[in-house]
Amino acid sequence: MNDLRVLVVEDEPVAADAHRAYVERTAGFTAVAVAGTGQAAWDALGRLPVDLVLLDMNLPDTHGIELVRRLRAAGRDVDVLAVTSARELTTVRAAAAAGVVGYLLKPFTYAALRDRLTAYADYRAQLRADGDVTGQDAVDRVLEAARPARPAPLPKGMGRETLDAVVAAVRGGDGLSAAETGELIGASRITARRYLEHLAEAGLVARTPRYGGTGRPELEYRWRQ
Repeated sequence: MNDLRVLVVEDEPVAADAHRAYVERTAGFTAVAVAGTGQAAWDALGRLPVDLVLLDMNLPDTHGIELVRRLRAAGRDVDVLAVTSARELTTVRAAAAAGVVGYLLKPFTYAALRDRLTAYADYRAQLRADGDVTGQDAVDRVLEAARPARPAPLPKGMGRETLDAVVAAVRGGDGLSAAETGELIGASRITARRYLEHLAEAGLVARTPRYGGTGRPELEYRWRQ
């Protein structure tokens, strides 16, 4: 069986490189290209055979939902897995209505994406099989196959609730230090910094030195999107 061909659509170079590497590490998948804009993605889809698009919603020239709608209007036979930091319910609803096969929130680990890709491969195999379904249970199994059976894991020692709190704090602030973030979420500076560094390594948060005090400059973390 040939590998499933994936187009990575992501405008942040660090995240794009990570997502491409994640795809290449997953058996049965190959990354055929990376696009940093909606137009570049459209052009790539016009010249390359693609089975699945890993799509960021916040692109420089368009919204990911508009790209999905354009694909559907053109009758393109390609699936879309949203891989994004967009948490607005309006975007989630629009993505579901447009027929995305999944919605994975940044930041995530390789294991989280691997589980989504593996589930997608199962879903695709079942959906494209010949013959008829035996009944409602079989239909439900096919439609649920694109969803992984277990929640996306985080690095050891990290919790989803704390990560969500840090994300909310940084997105709502105008540049925060680890100490300021810890104060906002009720955690220590060391704990807050670990989560902030995780977000920075995922390409979601920018780190810059904050000058003005005495001694070593403090790092400031700012949401990229």
